[in-house]
Amino acid sequence: MNEELSEETYWKEFAKKYWKLIAVAVVVCVILFIVAIVVMIAYINTSDIGGQGTWTFDQWTLNNVVGFIIQIVLWELLLVGLPAGVFFGVGGYLWWSRLPEEDKQEHKAREKQNKHRKRNAGGGGGGSFFMFIAYCIYIATQGRYDTPFGNESYSYWVFAGFYTMLWIFIIFGIPIAIILLIVYLTVWRKKSE
Repeated sequence: MNEELSEETYWKEFAKKYWKLIAVAVVVCVILFIVAIVVMIAYINTSDIGGQGTWTFDQWTLNNVVGFIIQIVLWELLLVGLPAGVFFGVGGYLWWSRLPEEDKQEHKAREKQNKHRKRNAGGGGGGSFFMFIAYCIYIATQGRYDTPFGNESYSYWVFAGFYTMLWIFIIFGIPIAIILLIVYLTVWRKKSE
């Protein structure tokens, strides 16, 4: 509790000391969010994939979905991510270079302490992205990557997700289970005896 309190106190002092910097960062983040929404709406209404926003879902294929996602991500990176990276990168560098040495040392010490805590905290992952890639591969192996969604029943697309999970389990789960069994029999069991 004491550690959390000191962390809270540190950030309150930081906010009081650099309130102008925080205000500018918040305003820029709001502007970037609005630009991201505008870019997404403009892309949806002008993209050839999706017929400038006129296609129905049954006209889409998995190939269209993947292409659409890739293109919208690239446009967002170009028109939002790149300017944000330049602004925050240059701004952060200028702020850090003008920061008093005492504040730099305190911040570095806190970062080192937080990195140690974060290492032990665990974390998320790219499970959903991995599942989507595996799903695309499964659909492609079935020869339906360019099949409009409306040409198959919804149950086909849902069961394809289940079969994808089954294949992930077969390809990764069985070898992992065998490796864990070997480790148990050779290492962990000997330690417990």
